[in-house]
Amino acid sequence: MVRSCIKLLRRRPDCERQASMTIRSRRETVIFKHPFQIRGIDRHLPAGAYEVITDEEMIEGLSFPSFRRVATMIVVPAAGLRGSAVEMISIGSVDLSDALLIDANAPND
Repeated sequence: MVRSCIKLLRRRPDCERQASMTIRSRRETVIFKHPFQIRGIDRHLPAGAYEVITDEEMIEGLSFPSFRRVATMIVVPAAGLRGSAVEMISIGSVDLSDALLIDANAPND
C-alpha cells in the first residue's frame, strides 16, 4: 500500500499522510492480584500477569518527537478454550487503568 501511495502522491493527498506516518508499539506486563473485569470484555478474567500492547503514532510537525496513543490491546486466555490459546482484545486505556486501580484497592483475602 505504501508503494501505491508513493506513486499516487499528486493524485491522492491522503496518501502523503499514510506514507509519512510513524507508528510504534510498546509492550508491558500488568499483574492483577484478583479476578477482574474490563469494560468491553464480557467475562471475568482470572488473576495473573497479562501482556498489554499500546500502539502510538508520531505527531507530525513538532520540533521534538511526540507520540499519541491510538490503540491499546490486552492478551487474555481465549474464551471457552483450555490450554495455551489466547486472544488479543482491544480495550480502552482508561478502562485498563480503572481495572488496575480497583484491583490494587481490593482487600486481600
